[in-house]
Amino acid sequence: MHYSEIPGVKKPIARVVQGGTMFGSDLNEAESFRLLDQVYELGCNTIDTAHVYSGGQSECIIGRWMQARGLREEIVIITKGAAHSEDRRRMTPFDIASDLYDSLARLQTSYIDLYLLHRDDPDLPVEPVIDTLNEHLQAGRFHAFGVSNWSHERIELANAYAQANGLQPFVVSSPQFSLAESLDEPWPLCISISGDAGASAREWYRQTQMPLLIWSPLASGFFSGRFRRDNLNQFGTREWDEVAVRTYAGEANFQRYDRASSLAAEKGRTAAQIALAYVMNQPMNIFTIVGPHSVQKFRANIAASDIRLTLEEMDWLDLKTESR
Repeated sequence: MHYSEIPGVKKPIARVVQGGTMFGSDLNEAESFRLLDQVYELGCNTIDTAHVYSGGQSECIIGRWMQARGLREEIVIITKGAAHSEDRRRMTPFDIASDLYDSLARLQTSYIDLYLLHRDDPDLPVEPVIDTLNEHLQAGRFHAFGVSNWSHERIELANAYAQANGLQPFVVSSPQFSLAESLDEPWPLCISISGDAGASAREWYRQTQMPLLIWSPLASGFFSGRFRRDNLNQFGTREWDEVAVRTYAGEANFQRYDRASSLAAEKGRTAAQIALAYVMNQPMNIFTIVGPHSVQKFRANIAASDIRLTLEEMDWLDLKTESR
């Protein structure tokens, strides 16, 4: 496992982060504890969750696991709040505080290592958001804060305000990015920096080197090999399958998968490992959030972080060239 730092967070952070979307939904508590034990033994000290995951059960299970194992001071907790609801966008000081206090109680902790706003509301000014987050930071409720699914333009605007007023800025961003180009929003108001549409954002992140917590780097399982051109109608309504088919199952992405499979065969790896290596070899400051349900898959993700790809290989994988 490789580790790095994010400003304000007082512990080393694993470059491959265990995601918590499945705790309390796909995995019951006993299964979640087993997986958390196993990934921790592999060196993963960083867990990503959110106020909305599994209706709150993800945070509750992680909190009970940390208490049962006595590991709170060894674990980096990343959680997210102020996600939009069906009736309204919720990026207000009241909603931020409400979700934050909920998360602290569920996680059974007095502080969160890294707190993210789950969505943006571009109609609202950034100044009250930065002011509110700084108040919670000063109170010790979290050690650093950032955003998920915000555009880099809004981040830049918010951080300029923070700098001009002697306040702490956003220190991290969490967009979607993968070898596969997004054909649709996986969920409403998500931000992807993949494909040609994300080129300007990727260049901004390359220049600033702002830490990136990349979610869905394997395109919701698209690179697992389960999805083929001839079987897409066989997938039912399971959320992640529906997202993979609707968001990533286009011909250009199947060609990217074919090339990842070919390169994987040459290197003795899997297509998923090559796709993850493509993300981690980018000239940006990347941490990846992965959501495997088994320790074997998590171990494979760690191994992918050691794969080095040339620029020629990455351009070929992304269909920019016909040869490598």
